[in-house]
Amino acid sequence: MNMKRILAGLFLTLCLSFAAAPITDAWSADLRSAKQAGLIGERLDGYLGFVRAAPPDVRALVREVNRKRRARYRQIAAQSGIALHQVELLAGRKAIAKTPSGLFVQSPSGRWVRKP
Repeated sequence: MNMKRILAGLFLTLCLSFAAAPITDAWSADLRSAKQAGLIGERLDGYLGFVRAAPPDVRALVREVNRKRRARYRQIAAQSGIALHQVELLAGRKAIAKTPSGLFVQSPSGRWVRKP
């Protein structure tokens, strides 16, 4: 199988997995609020990161979301036969692309920037 087909399959799997495994409304609202407050943002590696100091409840929420993301990324990597790191990077690009303007994302240099 060539790399384009593998990546296309992975992309489709990621799209479907995010749609099929939604976060609960309460968590979603908390994440949205924390992002809008500039506490957290999407990292290049497909996980949430802290833009600045966050209260314990937000830190716990981010740890739990990242734990669930990592489990899902591992599952996708195993099903697709590709490295976990590749899945993480693709998920990071997708999450950053979906992030609304004005919220924080990690730049290629690793700095936090507001998405234009």
